Amino acid sequence: MRHRKLLSTLLLSSTFCAVAFGANAQDHGFYSGVGMGQSHNEGSYKDRDTAFSVFAGYDFNQYVGVETGYADLGKLEYVGNIPLEATAPYLVAVGKLPVTEHVSLYAKAGVNRWNLDNANPALTGTNDDAGTDPTYGLGVQYRINDRFAVRGDYSRLEAGDMDIDVAQVQAVIRF
Repeated sequence: MRHRKLLSTLLLSSTFCAVAFGANAQDHGFYSGVGMGQSHNEGSYKDRDTAFSVFAGYDFNQYVGVETGYADLGKLEYVGNIPLEATAPYLVAVGKLPVTEHVSLYAKAGVNRWNLDNANPALTGTNDDAGTDPTYGLGVQYRINDRFAVRGDYSRLEAGDMDIDVAQVQAVIRF
């Protein structure tokens, strides 16, 4: 008897969620992906390198989602110094605007936990430096079918007094 009550409650809850958040599979649910592109810094390092990312998220409906990921921003070289290796796990809220059945625009904003390895000990007192700062970005997504999409993503990750821009092509798979 208890199992029936639990099953009924779960069924009723999932029906409510489907109505509240939209019933189309492409409008909500879990997704993950990978990206590759280029990082660029206009601060004291003024350098570019290859950037990689992995991410996962959940779309509550066709307009709102949340995403978390890890970005490897490559090495930022400074003339005469050891290059910095920059990474940044992040958590962002994502707002989306469907343009057509297959194309949508998105904006994201949140926080990143940046880490710079081999930082200049004369400036920071250590070989590593880390902190938490804002991150934000814009992009366009093309949905190939209900499971696969590609994105063009441009993000800015603040890291202390540096701004690191990242432009990527990303592949997305929905579950």
